[in-house]
Amino acid sequence: MQTDTSPPAPPAPPATVVLVHGLGRTPRAMRPLERAARARGYRVINVGYASRAADVPAHATALAARIRRDVPAGPMFVVTHSLGGIVLRQAVASGELPAARVTRAVMLAPPSQGSEIADVFWHRPLLRHVGRHMLGPSGASLGTSPETLVRRLPPVPFEVGVIAGTRSLNPVFSWLIPGPDDGKVSVARAAVPGMRELVTVPRTHTFLMGAPDVVAYTFAFLEHGRFGAAAAPRVPPPR
Repeated sequence: MQTDTSPPAPPAPPATVVLVHGLGRTPRAMRPLERAARARGYRVINVGYASRAADVPAHATALAARIRRDVPAGPMFVVTHSLGGIVLRQAVASGELPAARVTRAVMLAPPSQGSEIADVFWHRPLLRHVGRHMLGPSGASLGTSPETLVRRLPPVPFEVGVIAGTRSLNPVFSWLIPGPDDGKVSVARAAVPGMRELVTVPRTHTFLMGAPDVVAYTFAFLEHGRFGAAAAPRVPPPR
């Protein structure tokens, strides 16, 4: 009787992609990625949350609850924009979302080490009222000082690729941000502790999610674990 010595088949990739939008946005902002994921055969959960109505821990609790309710048990891919990346990291760091469930994540322009724009609108008394309207309670977590929540989050325990933009629609904001930026977050501050890779694209913070090069890079990383797996996309004129 012959013994089968062939190596076991690799585990099937996750069938679900979870999308988490950013501050002041809705699931509609993630529709280009949702359409691309469905075209590839994935089940998609496009999570909505009232981003200006609560703080980051509350958003993280809600995200974990939505995943427990709507995502079948097992691994999944996650794609986040801006604040959504911080919400995902908080959900994992708090233990509400088991890290083992996240096979890979792509974070678009996450303010992983804070944003100078949050500093301006949250920590300056004359602008704090405007900041509370713009940022909501999450604004207190997004500054660049070491004591803010975002700076105290631990390194990610799962595979993460970061896509950061280098074009801005707001020259005043960009003047406040050292180095290349997308009008809200610098490339340097988008870097996530523990990440596997970071790539930059000539895009703005607001429109990253719909850019063809961003979509190509996102699924290259989710499916292969590296941005270089994407064929070098033709980059149309910046939006």
